[in-house]
Amino acid sequence: MTTTAPPATARATRPPIRHRHWLRTGWVMTASGWSANQFSALLGAYRADLGLTGATTTALFGVYVLGLIPGLFLGGPAADRRGRRPVVLAALALSALATVLLMAGSAVTGLLWPGRFLTGIGAGALLSAGSAWIKELSSPPYDIHSTAGAAARRSGLFLSAGFATGGLVAALIAQWAPAPMITAYLPHLALSATAALLAARTPETARTPEAARTPETARTGHRGAARTPDTPATAPATTRPEPASGPAFRRLVAPVAPWVFVAPSIALATLPGLVDAGLTGWQTVYAGIVTAVTPGAGLLIAPLARRLAARHRIATAVAGLAAVIAGLLLAAFAVARIRPDAALLAAAVLGAGYGLCVAYGLTEVAALAPPDGLARLTARFWALCYLGFCTPYAITLLTGLFAPATVLLAMVVPAAATLALIARRGTRRCADGGARPTA
Repeated sequence: MTTTAPPATARATRPPIRHRHWLRTGWVMTASGWSANQFSALLGAYRADLGLTGATTTALFGVYVLGLIPGLFLGGPAADRRGRRPVVLAALALSALATVLLMAGSAVTGLLWPGRFLTGIGAGALLSAGSAWIKELSSPPYDIHSTAGAAARRSGLFLSAGFATGGLVAALIAQWAPAPMITAYLPHLALSATAALLAARTPETARTPEAARTPETARTGHRGAARTPDTPATAPATTRPEPASGPAFRRLVAPVAPWVFVAPSIALATLPGLVDAGLTGWQTVYAGIVTAVTPGAGLLIAPLARRLAARHRIATAVAGLAAVIAGLLLAAFAVARIRPDAALLAAAVLGAGYGLCVAYGLTEVAALAPPDGLARLTARFWALCYLGFCTPYAITLLTGLFAPATVLLAMVVPAAATLALIARRGTRRCADGGARPTA
C-alpha cells in the first residue's frame, strides 16, 4: 500500500504552532521581584540579630531606589540599542553579585549598603529590558494568539510572583535555617542562574543598529527570528503616532505610577514593625507572611483588572487608587490599635491596589510607546513607580513629629487627589476620542 502526502492546501490550513517564548522571559521579571523583596522580609531580623536601628534598616530598604533609578534609565536605552538579551544577562549577573554582598553583610554590615544599591541597579535593568521583551514576545510573529493587554498582565504577574515568593521564602529560611543571614539569600542565586539559562534560549526581538547591519536581519526583519510572509518588516511601525506618547504619559500614567509601590512599601517595610510587639519570636515569620500576602493580592486581582480595562481605559487606575486609600485607612487603624491581624488585611488591600495600578500603567505604556522606544518608556514608568519605595523612610522621619497612624491617615489626602485627577483627565481623553490601549 502506498500513501500520498497531504495536499499543500491542507498543510497550509493547519493552525500555526503556538510559541510561548514569553514564559521563559517571565522568569527574568520574577528574579527582579525576588531580589527586591528578599531583603524586606529580613528587616526585623537585621534589627534583632545585628542590632541595626529602625532608621538604618528603613534607609537600607530605600537605598535600593538610588540604584534602581540609574538601572532603569541606563538599562532601557541599552536594551533598545544593544538588544534585550545582553542587557538581561548582564543585569542578572549584577543582581547575583549584589546578593553575594548582602550575604557577606552578615559579617561586615557596611557591605549591606553597596549590596542594596547594586540590587537596585540590577532590578531596574531587568524591569525595563524584561518588560519590553515580554511585550514583543507577546506580539506577532512570536505570539499570534495573545489578546490586548496580555503583555502587561504577564509582566505584572511574573513580577508579583517574585515579590510574593522571595520575601516568604527568605523569612521562612531565616526563622529556622542555620546562618539565616546567609542561607536566606541562596534561593535567589539559584533563580538568577535559571533565569539566565532560559533567557539565553529566548529569541532576540529588538531592532538594534548593530542587528540592522547583519545579513540575517536584512533577511528576517528580526535578529534571531524569521519574518513570516504575513508579517511585513514595516508592520510594527504602524499604530500610534510617537509625538502623542509624551503628553499622554505625563497626564495619564505619571500621576498613578508612584502609588504602584507606595502601597506595598508601606505594607512591607512600615506595618510589621509597628504591630508585631506581641509576636515575640515570630516577627520574621509574620514579616514573611506580609511580604507574600501583599503581592499575592496583586496576583489574585489580575482577572478583575482585565475586566475593568475592558469597560473603560482608566477604570483600573481608579479602582487601584481606591484600594490604596482603603488600605491606608485600614493600616492607620491597625497601627493605632496595634492589631497584627488588621495590618495583614491592610497589606492585602494595599497589595490589590498595587496590582491594579501596575496593570494599568503597563497597559498604557505598551499602548503609548513607539516601537523603537518601548524599553525607554517602560524605564520611565518603573522609575516613577519606585519613587514610592522612599515612602517608608519619609514615614520614619515624620513619626518623630506625629503618631504613625496620623501619618498614614494624612497620606489618604494625596491619594484621593490623584484619584480625582486621573478620573477627570482620563474621562476627558476618552470623550475626545482617545484610543484604547492595545498591548
